[in-house]
Amino acid sequence: MFVWKDEFELGIDKIDNEHRKLFEIANKGYELLKNEFYVDKYDKIMDIIVELKEYAEFHFSEEEDYLASIGYKKLFTHKLEHDSFIKKVESFNIKEIDYDQDKYIQEMLDFVVTWIKEHILEKDREYID
Repeated sequence: MFVWKDEFELGIDKIDNEHRKLFEIANKGYELLKNEFYVDKYDKIMDIIVELKEYAEFHFSEEEDYLASIGYKKLFTHKLEHDSFIKKVESFNIKEIDYDQDKYIQEMLDFVVTWIKEHILEKDREYID
């Protein structure tokens, strides 16, 4: 399970709440990974990927609007980071899911959680300092 920690707080309620939601989506993947009652997880994996992509696009748009409103000088670079995340999610090879569903979920979660944590702790922290 992926736990929200105080160190992820930026002090901007709207952004912090949206970041928490990204953790919640990742936790759906974790719960699916640990659920031994689903023999075929393909549809659930696809649901999580779609939700992750759609919510990330929403969040990134909101965050970029906020950054524009405060005149953040590194907005373009920050947007490129967001774009790379979306491209990676879009590149998840859905044909590979069926070969080893749990392995696929784990690899997907490793990428998503690492990216989100690093992005919040490094890139997002830059605009509040």
